Amino acid sequence: MTLAILFIALIAFILVGVPIGYSLGGAGIIYFFLENPTFLMTVPQRVFSGLNSYILIAMPLFMLSGELMNHGGLTKRLINFALLICKPFRGGLGEVNVVASMIFGGITGSSVADTSALGSILIPDMIKQGYSEDFSTGVTVASSTVGMIIPPSIPMLMFAMISGVSVGKLFMGGVIPGILIGLFQLVVVWVVSEKRGYHKIQAKIEGGKKKVVLDGMVALLMPLMILIFTTFGITTASESAAVAVVYALVVGKFVYKELKWKHITAALKKTAIMTATIMIIGGFTNVFTYILAIKQVPQAIASTILNSSIPIWLIFLLFDLLVLFLGTFLDVVPCILLIGPIFMPVMQTLGMTEITFGMILVVGLAIGLVTPPVGMCLNVGSKISGMSIIQVFKASAPFLICNLCVLLLVTFVPFVSNWLPGLLI
Repeated sequence: MTLAILFIALIAFILVGVPIGYSLGGAGIIYFFLENPTFLMTVPQRVFSGLNSYILIAMPLFMLSGELMNHGGLTKRLINFALLICKPFRGGLGEVNVVASMIFGGITGSSVADTSALGSILIPDMIKQGYSEDFSTGVTVASSTVGMIIPPSIPMLMFAMISGVSVGKLFMGGVIPGILIGLFQLVVVWVVSEKRGYHKIQAKIEGGKKKVVLDGMVALLMPLMILIFTTFGITTASESAAVAVVYALVVGKFVYKELKWKHITAALKKTAIMTATIMIIGGFTNVFTYILAIKQVPQAIASTILNSSIPIWLIFLLFDLLVLFLGTFLDVVPCILLIGPIFMPVMQTLGMTEITFGMILVVGLAIGLVTPPVGMCLNVGSKISGMSIIQVFKASAPFLICNLCVLLLVTFVPFVSNWLPGLLI
């Protein structure tokens, strides 16, 4: 009975608009109060243990490095680099949007930052050059989903914390799915551009080709450096994140020469706020999952599934649908922290690897960023373009089909996410 009250309280808190972290904590406190009030003294301990992870040091550092690169003039240089690559293709600025998102996501590790930084520049530019408002916004929002799939990735760090999987393996596991989503979306952009008659790029590329290429290579070096360092054990994930911060400071301050002290202060402030938000969610999620563990909920779910006659492929498909469903209502980090510990042992029993499980969560929840009502990228795109959330979702739907295809590939073709980590690690 008290377990039912736990879930009822959680749903009630969410419905009345209580932030997800406090909803999880509040539901846990109500449960302990009803079950045995003396257990309330364990709440601070569980909150602390949920945050006591060395891997979490990397999270604010990766966020800070992305903010510093963005303030340091990275965005416009990446767009120029993408313009140079995509100039020969019809529908060029749409192609630029996707390519820039793939590169930018490999630096910030955040899809929301991708939408905000690139969208504020590319959406107005595309509209000025004759692209429809819905196409401009839809491709921007949908392509930003690769930001949390191509490494480095904040959600992958959170999954590594709860699963114990190597961060380097997870980063490598996200490379092929992220690239595939980008390539599939490039095809969709080309097809739509051919149908609508969108022209090739007319925007002027600032600077000579050599300067654009050099500036682009300087920006690309950071994600490559992080990937190599973590994959081959040169540094831990936290150490590579620290290296990324130093690199971003040097590039922004002395190479691009656009990073000012006020920008550093703003980046530190924003990073502190985002980190605190995630920490609150992580701490209280640990209270909630602790209750589920002592009530043996994961074991009950595993027993029910294993004793059923449902084919394994259907169980995997239903899990994909569950991830997509939860992603429409919950943000990425709390969803990973909540369902990861419950379902990972079940899926491992059925033969799914930890890396495949992690990639299903990341790829599936990335789609949730562009689905109403909670989708963060959807909301950012709506604010930039002035379109309603439903209009932006409809415009991004053709591109999200690419994400769904890759999700199915990751689920049923383990090679997609397991090959690269197995080859290099």
